[in-house]
Amino acid sequence: MMINIIVLGLVALIFLVGVVILQVFLSKREGNWPGLVIPIISVIFSIFGVFDIAFYGNESILQKMIAIMVSFFILNIPTFILLAIYFSCHGKVKKNKEINKMNIQDL
Repeated sequence: MMINIIVLGLVALIFLVGVVILQVFLSKREGNWPGLVIPIISVIFSIFGVFDIAFYGNESILQKMIAIMVSFFILNIPTFILLAIYFSCHGKVKKNKEINKMNIQDL
């Protein structure tokens, strides 16, 4: 039982590291869209999670609305992290591109 948990944890960690490395790679690409693919997928999964909460359960309307808002925020934490990676890496790409343009103009 404990071995299964450790193996599952290692697989999840390897998956998360792979996603972050892929996000950095895609964010450093020249176009805008490649770096936004993984955050968009993350938002779609969070919307599915919110729909799951909205359609199932026997809570009152107020409890369900609070659960939906809290769940949407919590499920989008990975999206915020991925977007931070995108803006960090893509900003450097834009800056380097402008510096290269200035260097070419100086020649």
